[in-house]
Amino acid sequence: MVRRRGSTTSSERGQALVEFALVLPVFLLLIFGIVEFGFLYNAAVSVNFASRVAALLAAEGGRTEGTDCMVLRAIEADMATPATPTRISQVEIYWSDANGDQIASNVNVYTRTGSLTCAYASGSITVPYTLSTERYPETERCDVIAGCGGLHTTVDDVGVRITYVHQWVTQFGRVIAGSITFQRSTAVRMEPTL
Repeated sequence: MVRRRGSTTSSERGQALVEFALVLPVFLLLIFGIVEFGFLYNAAVSVNFASRVAALLAAEGGRTEGTDCMVLRAIEADMATPATPTRISQVEIYWSDANGDQIASNVNVYTRTGSLTCAYASGSITVPYTLSTERYPETERCDVIAGCGGLHTTVDDVGVRITYVHQWVTQFGRVIAGSITFQRSTAVRMEPTL
């Protein structure tokens, strides 16, 4: 049998179709995995950035009344799309040691439910959070170099920890993995006043 160059038989076409059917699911899984990882990475970077900005703002605000509300408002504003602030489950503002670890139970925990209004400067700020635990009030933070007495021997380090619940973008991701919860935190030394 003489075949012309470039022509294919029906068995070769069938073989190509079977190979394509075997490779397609693996290829689609790889593509969906890359897309899902990209969205997850974006969320992690956004939450990390928001925690850094929030910690710097908390350190700058120090003992000023309404600082926590300013921190929460900054977190809401700094979440970059496609990450969304509605997936933040809680924000913790805590007294930190030099390594960024929380000292004892000195933490204010804000859950993302309801609303909270705080006085700040000459006005007020309303944020979509509720204060569920208050063990590190703004008035007890130390921003004095010589210390404020008790355990506050020098200027406090303040940390901000954000807990975020990431929802997978594709239906495949939701079925396989559900959701992922992660935290990002940053601690910064407060700006001294004296």
